[in-house]
Amino acid sequence: MGTVTKERKPVLALSIEAQVDGLVIITSEKRHFVAWNNCSPKLARATHEERSQLELSPSGYGIHWRLLDEDLSVDGLVGGEQAGK
Repeated sequence: MGTVTKERKPVLALSIEAQVDGLVIITSEKRHFVAWNNCSPKLARATHEERSQLELSPSGYGIHWRLLDEDLSVDGLVGGEQAGK
């Protein structure tokens, strides 16, 4: 007998904010906080100025740091928190 898996939709951000100690991501479900060292090694080593230069993609799917040439998906950062919902 086959297993039925329920595919979850990717988590999308409505807004983002760089703070000194981490990244705030607002989704339709809740406010998430991700410490910089949990984002990526590049962001963990970056200065606050470099981290503050971020852009949310128009779709809400990704975040881009142009000074660092770093791109991360919102789902990759907070999707695991909502996987059980």
